[in-house]
Amino acid sequence: MKAIVVTDQAAGTAGMTLVERPEPQAAINDVVVQVYASGFVPTELAWPSTWSDRRDRDRTPSIPGHELAGVVTALGYGTTGLSVGQRVFGLADWYRDGTLAEYIAIEARNLAPLPGDVDFTVGASLPISGLTAWQGLFEHGRLRAGQSVLAHGAAGAVGSMVTQLAREAGAYVVGTGRAADRQAVLDFGAKEFIDLDNDILEDAGKVDLVFDVIGGDIGKRSAGMVRAGGTLVSVVGPAEARPADGLAVDFVVEADRAQLSEIVQRVRDGRLRTNIGNVSTLDNAVAAFNPTERPKGKTVIRVRP
Repeated sequence: MKAIVVTDQAAGTAGMTLVERPEPQAAINDVVVQVYASGFVPTELAWPSTWSDRRDRDRTPSIPGHELAGVVTALGYGTTGLSVGQRVFGLADWYRDGTLAEYIAIEARNLAPLPGDVDFTVGASLPISGLTAWQGLFEHGRLRAGQSVLAHGAAGAVGSMVTQLAREAGAYVVGTGRAADRQAVLDFGAKEFIDLDNDILEDAGKVDLVFDVIGGDIGKRSAGMVRAGGTLVSVVGPAEARPADGLAVDFVVEADRAQLSEIVQRVRDGRLRTNIGNVSTLDNAVAAFNPTERPKGKTVIRVRP
């Protein structure tokens, strides 16, 4: 099968190559999925799990990519809940070969059914962004109706999901970004927009929940904006500053079939819009991952036409 592999961590996305690899076999509780579309997050090339296994042994050449949509082609021993020929989407294990390939072996529990009226490209754009937003807001942030949310990077793949899900949950959303992102952030449902290059962040006042996808100075300043009893949720590592009278939570997103089903249902009925910035083919994926301009939204690779 065709697959994208990486062997040189220092090279970043420029070190990705398209090669032929053996098709994977299904282990116990696995399924093999023929990948129709794959999502990719460039930062995963800085994750230790891309290069080493759980015992810290080198696992290159490894196949990156952790989001997929496709069709089940084989079941491993003991696998239940899915069937051959079923359309699925989901989130692959960080320490196993990923989704930038024509086939993947993946634990069945990491997948959810993909309804027939949802395109594979849309399905592949949802798992990391959607689950990160869902888990950060509702599991770790314990968001409730009537609360306020400061969503950083609100025009990006994760931030746009945070904005939409928080708004649907009855929260007042303040979104941040660059000046050019203003209209997109408001269209995704934010009530206010803060231009991080030109506006004063603290003018947004106190909020119940900060969702931080940036870190650094912005993350530290955001901690001071969390009101008593509120939460700073970070997806860029442990917060460098903590709220004076609140919680600071950092987390790594996990696969969850029930949550994936909730997210895709919202896409189907129009409550949630995907944020796809660039669509390419597997043959042209390396060029797509090394763009001349910063893409807006998720990069999705169509593995099959």
